[in-house]
Amino acid sequence: MSFQTTPARSSRITKPRKTSAAAALGLKRTTSSPSSPSPRKPSLPSDNTTCLDDYDRLDDTGVIASLADDHNFRDVPQFIEYLRTNMFSDMPEKAGMNSTRIAEILNFRTRLPPFVTIAHVDALSTSSTRIEREIAELTKVGILRRVTIPNRGIGAAAVGDGIALVREWQALVQAHPELPEELKAKYISTMATHPTSTTMPGTFFTSPELSALVTAGFLTSAPHFNITSSSFFASPGAAPLIALSTSGSRHAAGSLDAVGGAYATQHIHGGTPLSSGSRPSRTVEYTFSLPNMGKHIKLLVEARNHLLAFLKKAKHREMPLDVLRERWDGGVVMQDVRSERKRLRGEFAGVLPGRTKKWRQFYGMRFDWILEECLGAGLVEMFETGSVGRAIRTAS
Repeated sequence: MSFQTTPARSSRITKPRKTSAAAALGLKRTTSSPSSPSPRKPSLPSDNTTCLDDYDRLDDTGVIASLADDHNFRDVPQFIEYLRTNMFSDMPEKAGMNSTRIAEILNFRTRLPPFVTIAHVDALSTSSTRIEREIAELTKVGILRRVTIPNRGIGAAAVGDGIALVREWQALVQAHPELPEELKAKYISTMATHPTSTTMPGTFFTSPELSALVTAGFLTSAPHFNITSSSFFASPGAAPLIALSTSGSRHAAGSLDAVGGAYATQHIHGGTPLSSGSRPSRTVEYTFSLPNMGKHIKLLVEARNHLLAFLKKAKHREMPLDVLRERWDGGVVMQDVRSERKRLRGEFAGVLPGRTKKWRQFYGMRFDWILEECLGAGLVEMFETGSVGRAIRTAS
């Protein structure tokens, strides 16, 4: 039996492969046809997709940065004017929203009360003690009015502790279409008689007058029960309704407390009508308030939590200021030459403002404004890094 050996691929005999002239010169040969798709370019990472979990802890120079040096205000009314006019961003040209949504945003901004928190003023001031002293003096002379909505936070983080200008407050009362002129004058006179008081007894007004003022939002009754998550964002003035809904299950049947107690004479739309001169049988404390305070407080709390959520997702709960600003803005389309060139090249250039949470949920609230609010409330700290500028971290 004979065996033949041939130089197969498994043998040690190898043949040199033929190389083309282009390959010998180190050139890569490419072929293309009209039917073959063009190769995709690798996607470039966008500026807003940086993974913060890969960041090392930022350098801390030991200097706690402050916003007090960035502003130079003479008095508290200037603080209030600045905070009210700089709460929201201007409506962008390419907003990505229809006319109905744009009108909804503008109307929401207009209806917000002329109210700023004490914490926000402290974030911009050089001395909180001086600010408190000035607020007390301006309150006595009737220029400012302190607003204290109970059960809306504790200490500096309380969103219901703030101030408002008396002239703007009185303008809202005068412009309200559903209040009688006599009641408007009586309410304004009561404010002037008690300039430093945040509350007043219910005996100052009759029951129909109290009901009208509570419904309009200019008075709110302090609840005598523990605040819950469902009632935290309730509009001021809704406390009597909440008390009526829970009184039957907490008190003995047949007692006055079982039918609402002090709130039983309020929000009654049937039965024997109360006479115009009748007054509540029990003394109930009412708090001076502004219309739509519930919406303002709800917006403020949700914006605080949204900003804190960015920091809590970071590895060390800290973030450079510019990166945090980009996260809040949502990578919106910028109207500059650099962004326009990126769009022409087909690269990532951001999203339309109408699709970002800043505009969908917070009606265009500015990043600087909510950052000042969180700094004043003691929720975050700003520090110098020495390398990437200022940075923000959670306070706890």
